[in-house]
Amino acid sequence: MKSASEAYARIARETAPPRELEATLLLTAAARLQAIYDAWKGKKPQGFDEALLYNRRLWTVLLNSVTHNDNRLPAKVRENITRLGVWIMAETYSLMTDPKPDHLTSIIRINRVPHLQGRLKLDLPRAA
Repeated sequence: MKSASEAYARIARETAPPRELEATLLLTAAARLQAIYDAWKGKKPQGFDEALLYNRRLWTVLLNSVTHNDNRLPAKVRENITRLGVWIMAETYSLMTDPKPDHLTSIIRINRVPHLQGRLKLDLPRAA
């Protein structure tokens, strides 16, 4: 996972401020999961595994970044993000072993952190 973390750091430096990049990636993951939720008609929709994998990889990189010793966020913020990431990973595992659309809603909401939406001025629909 070191290479994914390095790629994330390189892209963040080259393309956008890190918080903006994180917001964009989280909102992309939320949109992909929302599309899966909206398409769920009794059985797991096509694209489910890919959307879940995208979200899992994103949170793996975020967790790696926030738990790294050189991260400059305050310790309490790092701890909270780590706890949230661990919860996301547990929920993702639940979805992988027992797919249910209702398990997606919390992940979608977390990925759409309200202050990030406001900063990017996006008008996104809410998960049901």
